[in-house]
Amino acid sequence: MALQILLNLIIAVVWMFLHNDWSFPRFTIGYLVGAVSIGLLSRFWPHDFYLKRVWAVIKLLILFVKELFISSFVVIGLIIRPKLSIRPGIVAYQTELQTDWEITVLSCLICLTPGTLTLDVSRDGRTLYIHAMDISDAEMLSQQIKSSFEKAIMEVTR
Repeated sequence: MALQILLNLIIAVVWMFLHNDWSFPRFTIGYLVGAVSIGLLSRFWPHDFYLKRVWAVIKLLILFVKELFISSFVVIGLIIRPKLSIRPGIVAYQTELQTDWEITVLSCLICLTPGTLTLDVSRDGRTLYIHAMDISDAEMLSQQIKSSFEKAIMEVTR
């Protein structure tokens, strides 16, 4: 992947040399020409096209921001009610993530989302213990995490 990025930068600089124009728009056009060229020749590379992974990271960040805003409003709604009717609880969440980096990112995303907190990770790294402020269905919470954060992390790392 690093080789593809370096090659793309070299193509952009060569593009600027060929046009004898050292402006940012010319560099951007050269970068786009390089990205398209590398993308068209991606079947000859041993790794996937690097912009796929960049796009996956952007999607993960957008997903996190969306979940942050939604959960913030849900928590605010729970707090400002006259009668506090929450059901806090702890869920043992089984993850399919394998590396320490993936598990750390997942637990950080869970901690940064209002209303949830990762309390502990098992020694084998397969189980996360999550405290949620309001749990109506523990299985639904597990499915939400699996279908959103865990899926997006796997797109970035695999």
